[in-house]
Amino acid sequence: MTPEPSRDPDGAEHRTADDRARSRWSGPLGTWPAVGLVVVLLVAANLLLHGLTGPLRLLTAVAVSASLLGVLRWAGGTLADAGLAPGTLARGAKWGLALVGLVGLVYAVGALLPDTRSLFEDRRYEGMTGSELAARVLVVVPVGTVLVEEIAFRGVLYGLVRRARGTVWATTVSSLLFGLWHILPSLGLATAKPALTTVVGDGAFGSVLAITGAVLFTAAAGVLLCELRRRSGSVLAPMGLHWAVNALGYVAGFLLR
Repeated sequence: MTPEPSRDPDGAEHRTADDRARSRWSGPLGTWPAVGLVVVLLVAANLLLHGLTGPLRLLTAVAVSASLLGVLRWAGGTLADAGLAPGTLARGAKWGLALVGLVGLVYAVGALLPDTRSLFEDRRYEGMTGSELAARVLVVVPVGTVLVEEIAFRGVLYGLVRRARGTVWATTVSSLLFGLWHILPSLGLATAKPALTTVVGDGAFGSVLAITGAVLFTAAAGVLLCELRRRSGSVLAPMGLHWAVNALGYVAGFLLR
C-alpha cells in the first residue's frame, strides 16, 4: 500500500526529484520561459504604473496581476504555486492581521518618541486631505501597490522559481527583482524626506545614494516577505505586512505634518 504523500505549507504534495523535474514542463509554457515572460511583463508594468494615477492605475494593476497569474497557469502552475491555495488562506490572513497590529504598534511608538518622529516627515503629505488619505490607505495602496507587487514577487515569480530551483533561489530572484522594481518610485526620495535630505543632500549624488539605499532596503524587505510566504504558505501574510508598512506610514506622516 502506497503511503499518502505529505504536504508542505503551500498545500502542495512533496514530490520526488523526477516528479519535480517533470512538473517544470507540465504546461504548454516551460518554467524558465515563463519566468522570462514574467520579467518582461514586470518591466513594462513598472514603466506603465509609474506614469499612471487614479482609476486607470488601479485597473492596470488588476490587469497586470491577472496577466501574471495567467502566465503561471500557462506554465502549469496552480493556486498553491501562487500562495493562493484555499486551504492556506485562513492561516495567511491570521498572519497578516497579526503583522498589521505589530506594525501599527511600532509606528505609534516611533511617532511619539521625539528622536524618531522626524523619520515620518514627508513633504509629499503637504496639502493632502483626509479623503485623499483614506483613498490611498483603503484603495490605492492595497490595489495599486500591494496586490500587484505581492502577486508578482511573492506569488507568481516566487512560485515559478521555487518549483524549478527551490526556496533559496526563489527568494533570491524574487527579492533582487523586487529591489530593482523600486528604482522609479525612489527617484524623488532624497528631496521628499527631510530626514533623508539631511544625510545625503538634495543633489544628484544624494539622489543616487537614496535610490541605491531604497533598492537595497526593499530587496532585504523582499527576503522577509518571501519568508513570510514560505512559513505561512499563503501570499496573504506578506500582503498584510506590505499594506501595514505602506498604509500606516501614510497615516503617521499625515498626522505628523
